[in-house]
Amino acid sequence: MATTISAAPALDVGAVRAQFPILRTRVNGKPLVYLDSAASAQKPEPVIEAEARFYRESYANVHRGVHTLSQRATGAYEAARERVARFLGAPDSSEVIFTRSATEGLNLVAWCFARPRLQPGDEVLLTEMEHHSNIVPWQMVCEATGAKLVVAPVDERGELRMDELARLLSPKTRVVALVHVSNALGTINPVAEVSRLAHAAGAAVVVDGAQAAPHLPIDVQALGCDFYTFSGHKVYGPTGIGALWGRKELLAAMPPWQGGGDMILHVSFAKTDYAPPPARFEAGTPHIVGAVGLAAALDWLESLPREAVAAHEHDLLAYATESLGAIPGVRLIGTARHKASVLSFLVEGVHAHDVGTILDSEGVAVRAGHHCAQPLMERFGIAATARASFAVYNTREEVEVLAAAVRKAQRLFA
Repeated sequence: MATTISAAPALDVGAVRAQFPILRTRVNGKPLVYLDSAASAQKPEPVIEAEARFYRESYANVHRGVHTLSQRATGAYEAARERVARFLGAPDSSEVIFTRSATEGLNLVAWCFARPRLQPGDEVLLTEMEHHSNIVPWQMVCEATGAKLVVAPVDERGELRMDELARLLSPKTRVVALVHVSNALGTINPVAEVSRLAHAAGAAVVVDGAQAAPHLPIDVQALGCDFYTFSGHKVYGPTGIGALWGRKELLAAMPPWQGGGDMILHVSFAKTDYAPPPARFEAGTPHIVGAVGLAAALDWLESLPREAVAAHEHDLLAYATESLGAIPGVRLIGTARHKASVLSFLVEGVHAHDVGTILDSEGVAVRAGHHCAQPLMERFGIAATARASFAVYNTREEVEVLAAAVRKAQRLFA
């Protein structure tokens, strides 16, 4: 079942859709039904225009220029950092580091926070539902340090086994890294409770928020985590930009991620003194326009009535769950009680890739494969699923097109 949302005013979905030019596209002669927002969300006009306007009117490199355009660009870039801090409920914008993506944020924490602290015999605790980007970096630092990777299981519904997670925590646990919302299941994890348990065991908590950021209000202080990262392209912003939040005292104690310009105080051939965070972790020319676009995306997202958006997305997920669940031969993967707008499914006798191809012939865009969550697929004894993911711009009518296309796939392979 999906998360229950309290009554909220209706969302004007038509007005929202009108802001997305790509939704007027036709695919294979059919109106586009874009149900792949968990992979990457489409972009509204305010984001497209913010980036274009910055290129037209304000573009220059940031921070060290004394001329007007450089100062204007620097102001926009740092204002974007402050915007991200507000979005995350961060107490200080200096705790926000711009990255290329949530993936880069997770790698930064693994290599700059965890690796210097891990020793042979230490443990890093993950969950069975992690994306590869929250598995592979930890494997790499464990291999480099002699630490051990420990995995908390999920149950048949795709819910985290909190009893097992609590049992696996020990004085050896140095880091607990988990996804806020599963990209393959839609499961919403109880991050605040995990943080409480992990901190009681002396471990730091790292959260992959890529899938949560578009759907849930984020407050890193209430969540109690130590690091939180997300990607811009999933919150209706540009690709190639993301953000990592970390507690100030932890960031200040971490070595740099990369070397280069803007992350230094002084350089000589004998010694380099590093700048304090966030500059310490932003070597080289950053994705300036991406940061501006990300700020515009967050402004746009939070200009919507968030309760109405949550109710709308909940309704879409519930309607799709009912519609696909009623089709004989369709198996839903991930039925957690608390879910975001992701619906993974199998069609009996039809490979997930074939499902995706047939749906595309009907104009329906879904993701098909292991969703960069191969260990989770193995846990359910499957190789791949088809995944429909819903965003603020989707409609019930599109859910009906999805269900009809799934039935067509069944007929073609009958």
